[in-house]
Amino acid sequence: MITNDAVVLGILLAILALVFQTSDSPRPFWQRFYTYVPATLLCYFLPSLLNTSGLVDGANSGLYPVVSRYLLPASLVLFTLSVDFGAFRRLGRASILLFAASAVSIMLGGPLAIWLLAQVAPDLVGGQGPEAVWRGMATMAGTWIGGGANQTALKEVFQPSDRLFSAFVTVDIFVANLWLALLIYGAGRSQTIDRWLGADASAVEDVKQRVIEQAEATRRIPTVTDFITILALGFGATAIAHALADWIAPFIDTNYPALKQFSLNAPFFWIIGMATALGIGLSFTRARKLEGAGASKIATIFLYVMIATIGLKADVLAIAEQPGLILVGVVWMAFHVLIMIVVCRLLRAPYFFLAVGSMSCIGGPASAPIVAAAFHPALAPVGVLMAIMGYAVGTYMGYVCGILMQLASP
Repeated sequence: MITNDAVVLGILLAILALVFQTSDSPRPFWQRFYTYVPATLLCYFLPSLLNTSGLVDGANSGLYPVVSRYLLPASLVLFTLSVDFGAFRRLGRASILLFAASAVSIMLGGPLAIWLLAQVAPDLVGGQGPEAVWRGMATMAGTWIGGGANQTALKEVFQPSDRLFSAFVTVDIFVANLWLALLIYGAGRSQTIDRWLGADASAVEDVKQRVIEQAEATRRIPTVTDFITILALGFGATAIAHALADWIAPFIDTNYPALKQFSLNAPFFWIIGMATALGIGLSFTRARKLEGAGASKIATIFLYVMIATIGLKADVLAIAEQPGLILVGVVWMAFHVLIMIVVCRLLRAPYFFLAVGSMSCIGGPASAPIVAAAFHPALAPVGVLMAIMGYAVGTYMGYVCGILMQLASP
């Protein structure tokens, strides 16, 4: 087993290089291969094999805390640096309605899953006290509507046992990553899916083209000064976000304990929120011109390192330990997917809004920009902004979901 994180990081970067070198290869074999297998999916799957095989202990690796706390906020800053709010307004109401459908379907899907399975296997969704299944599901509602900070808050509210909480972490990883893989796979076939949905993707194309045109207009050969400035802005904003979070979160925890239920005492909530806000603020300044020097490309590198690191934590064999609870998660997710498809067809909205609207809740700020970038890197900021909305409502809607699941439990 490899325990040296420097070695693990080198392996992950070698995997990313292999994937991107082959995906850009002109050879017919690789062109056919990547027609069916998205490169982004391989960036998840190949690192997961390292963990599953036991070659690397992904659970105890120190890479994820570093990447999630430093590279993720910095990438959000650099992605939002070139946000065009005028273009986003032209996306129309479909984006908001799909996000709302995503959050509401998860909130209602949890109690529905418990009620349905209670009719055929009441022991599967039963339990008493801290072992009550609905308590563990309530924490997953927090992370599926918002993110990790919301999940932590709801764990404190509903108090599931550590064993049950760990089991639902496994369910979350398996079901959410399976849906993520399907969404990324669908991104490569978005035009076919849009035709089936009867959707007009012109609004998405308009945003994409405007961002690309803006980048082309400001594109230049980057200098060392440009790269240093880009990194300084990205990590400087991250530093400010960390500094504010280190002050705000303990202050709220000490003086306003009632706000814990809204995740406002979680430092990571403030780190992500502040970093994104600072990036948006910079988009109104001359810093926006740094997109022409490759700000989003550096952000994309950070993002793919994040993808590989998340994959390193996955164990494709761990699902066998709790097969019954995984069924609960699959039924829950199936209801969410069904509602998203129905709403998308009724609105005749592009598949892009379904994918990003869903993952802005299910995956949060770490995954929503990944799905958006699978359509085109220029669209990553859409995922960021929608995911922040999930953080804002995740704890509240997760709490309501928990109460409904308690009422639905046998």
